[in-house]
Amino acid sequence: MDTGGIEPNTDNQILAFMRQQAQIAIDNATVIVLVTDIKTGMTAADQEVAGMLQRSKKPIVLAVNKMDSTGVTDPEFYEFYNLGLGDPIAVSAVHGHGTGDLLDACLQYFPPETDEEEDSDVVQVAIIGKPNVGKSSLTNKILGEQRVIVSNVAGTTRDAIDSYFENSYGKYNFIDTAGMRKKSKVDDSIEKYSVLRATMAIERSDVCLILIDATEGVTEQDTKVAGMAHEAGKASIIVVNKWDLVEKDDKTMARMTEEIRRDLAYMTYAPILFISAKTGQRVDKLFDMIDYVANQAAFRVTTGMLNTVLADAQTRVQPPTDKGRRLKIYYMTQVGVKPPHFVVFCNDRRLFHFSYQRYIENQIRSTFGLTGTPVRFVVRERARDEK
Repeated sequence: MDTGGIEPNTDNQILAFMRQQAQIAIDNATVIVLVTDIKTGMTAADQEVAGMLQRSKKPIVLAVNKMDSTGVTDPEFYEFYNLGLGDPIAVSAVHGHGTGDLLDACLQYFPPETDEEEDSDVVQVAIIGKPNVGKSSLTNKILGEQRVIVSNVAGTTRDAIDSYFENSYGKYNFIDTAGMRKKSKVDDSIEKYSVLRATMAIERSDVCLILIDATEGVTEQDTKVAGMAHEAGKASIIVVNKWDLVEKDDKTMARMTEEIRRDLAYMTYAPILFISAKTGQRVDKLFDMIDYVANQAAFRVTTGMLNTVLADAQTRVQPPTDKGRRLKIYYMTQVGVKPPHFVVFCNDRRLFHFSYQRYIENQIRSTFGLTGTPVRFVVRERARDEK
């Protein structure tokens, strides 16, 4: 776990939050690597941080970075013995010198490896949205601690931060991601990297929580963020945050729900939950929803049941025709999950218009649910007598 730099004494709010994050990382670490700088030599801050780490009673490995030259050791290297952390390890992050020795020093403190596979019961949840929509606040509310820096400055979170959490509902890994801005505003190389990490977080997630600011409604950037989750085929929940800041009457929620369904028309399958990460309103309802949509994305339908629904759908609404030639759907089968993948065999794929495909999808959803997950259709042609 990489942490922000630790400033032992600071009045800066961001730096103070970074220290709190570092303390949480220390508490959860198996081994701690203290990185120092040969160019500046041993500083008073190094000594204070070393003392802070020693009080944790955790194994500590001391790395002296920027040792870029090989051969004669810089005399100032030996000064770091005064930190009382044992033998320092000379490394160069730029050139890669000493990284093998550093890893070996860390590995000696790791528990023995087992043949057990990664816990498949853990649901991977990516929290995504534009900057300052409340992603980190939601993560902290769920975890019950200041795991992620929260600030009114948009873009405070620059990386994807994993936080394991277990409760009576199950096991979860929440991935708080950097806010995704419009491309025209992503002019910082670090921020471009952050957006890439957020995209990777979506790819490895089981469920995406798409956060929307209730005080702003659905913006253009919200549609792009939601579109990323949709295109990736991820089970999703639309989470409307900051609900406590909205002046409400008995129709406010219904109106906003209608607006969201209109603006995110391609995600009508995603449930909507109105919450306040600040007050905790309805946050506890997220877990049931997460479990439900994750299970829906992994749902399998037998070929027999699927084709019963298909036959009934074709009886209700005849397949389309073009120039006297009618679409004939022979059968359908499910070939994958997360999201559910269906292959449809027909006489002419050109006749299988998008509107009829949507109709078939709606019939499948009305029968089997598939709430919260997109579905994928692949249309293949085959002759009726083809085996």
